[in-house]
Amino acid sequence: MDYMTIDGIKVPMEGEKNILSLIRKAGIDIPTFCYHSDLSIYGACRMCMVEDDRGKMFASCSEQPRPGMVIHTNTKKLQQYRKLIIELLLSTHCRDCTTCTKNGMCELQSLAYRVGVHAVRFPNEKKPLPIDMSSKCIVRDPNKCILCGDCVRTCSENQGIGAIDFAYRGSKMQITPAFGKDIAETDCVGCGQCAVVCPTAAISIRTNVTEVWDAIENPNIRVVAQIAPAVRIAVGDKFNIPKGENTMGKLVKALRIMGFDEVYDTNFGADLTIIEESKEFAERLKSGEKLPLFTSCCPGWVKFCENKYPEFAGNVSTCRSPMSMFSPVIREYFAEKDKEEGKTTYIVAIMPCTAKKAEILRPDNFTNGRQDTDIVITTQEIIRMIKQVGIKFETLHSEACDMPFSMASGGASIFGITGGVTEAVLRHLSPDKDHATLENIKYSGVRGKQGFKEASVTFGDRELKIAVVHGLKNAADLLDGIKAGTAHYDFVEVMACRRGCILGGGQPVPMGPTTRTARMDGIYQVDQLSSIRYTDENPLIGRIWEDIIEGREHELLHRAMETEVHA
Repeated sequence: MDYMTIDGIKVPMEGEKNILSLIRKAGIDIPTFCYHSDLSIYGACRMCMVEDDRGKMFASCSEQPRPGMVIHTNTKKLQQYRKLIIELLLSTHCRDCTTCTKNGMCELQSLAYRVGVHAVRFPNEKKPLPIDMSSKCIVRDPNKCILCGDCVRTCSENQGIGAIDFAYRGSKMQITPAFGKDIAETDCVGCGQCAVVCPTAAISIRTNVTEVWDAIENPNIRVVAQIAPAVRIAVGDKFNIPKGENTMGKLVKALRIMGFDEVYDTNFGADLTIIEESKEFAERLKSGEKLPLFTSCCPGWVKFCENKYPEFAGNVSTCRSPMSMFSPVIREYFAEKDKEEGKTTYIVAIMPCTAKKAEILRPDNFTNGRQDTDIVITTQEIIRMIKQVGIKFETLHSEACDMPFSMASGGASIFGITGGVTEAVLRHLSPDKDHATLENIKYSGVRGKQGFKEASVTFGDRELKIAVVHGLKNAADLLDGIKAGTAHYDFVEVMACRRGCILGGGQPVPMGPTTRTARMDGIYQVDQLSSIRYTDENPLIGRIWEDIIEGREHELLHRAMETEVHA
């Protein structure tokens, strides 16, 4: 086996694509800004510079390893070099750190402390640029941008959108939408993946925390929370709880302490989605029209389809997302009680997704002219609220959600991960409801980390072809294949974010390989520990259907498929 020597450590070479990978393999945490393993190598930040035994310096992210190389990662020259880079970045950077949304989590701030920058010698002669608040999902502050290019490559390579790019040259260079447009004027779908990779707060989540506190303080408002499946296995990341651990019970308790009147599980809404989407799929199979059926749970994907592939809009399921199905059901449940008590029910959806903030404002998410979900806050925002109150989250005793929406199937919980919607639908459509069926569906090909997966399952007397994709660039490739006639499917699940909602734009960062695996395992464990694995077995569904939904099914559970396609 070939070896390299890194800081005196012999490190075996096992096909690593760059020296940086070997450095990390050796247990050395070398700083980077612009390197992400699932993006192309850019090599712009130069923070990962190393020095060989001849004194030559080069970027370890873009250098291929060679047997016998001897490199050093922390020489005096490298220390001075990194310190100068940070100082130059800070010289043109907004320094309102104490009020910044990323204070304490900013990679620039962290590295400035790490390399020993205690003062900046260079004056900031850069004129402040306007902050872009046009999006309902994210905020762009170009004054905090360090030009690492992570957001540009994520938007282009992973999502295939290209809403932002580099503009101008030299000291005037900036990252911006084309022609100086606001981000809301572009094809941005609000997925927030740019905010996930941004090392500063140049792109951040648009926060709605203040509106929620105002509602809680109003005695005439009944504040009701619904919690998405992916939130419970991520919120503990910031409270010294093992990654991927299900903290739903603690979160319910925290919300009650904070003043929420009712706390429900969005998984109940996912069960409604399973029933309706399965029914719609069966009807389309029977008629042979508008196939393949595309899932509609992901608002980023729905917006992407409208923007880029409007010819497939009729193939997207008419079913609302679990959040959007559940909110009008909750509102209907409290309608009479609100009249009696003179209150207004205010629905707060706690989601892993930034695009949900825009979804609730779509015309097809209103019932009788009333917005169904009042506000969406992300996992990051609820973490901030918990810390504002001073709750010691990790010490809380768990509590259950409120009735009558406290029971859901395991199939509903896996909506938070790529392949989960498909797996839940297959469970519902299967005539056999036993453990063997669960195992067969599990290993049918719908699970896994691959960006594109295929599966074939038997339904009645026909073989169904199914595709599961995550990442909008993968979705675009699939749609192009269907358009060209080279790909044929009956059912297609699409998630805008890589690996699904567990890595949504509103989830806690960083989201490295360990975190990704832990969250996937955490979601599947929630399913495995559920006493109800099939939606059919949820006894509350029938009761709610009779009491609330029956007679208003289309309005409450389905979207009006009059999509607004903007040129």
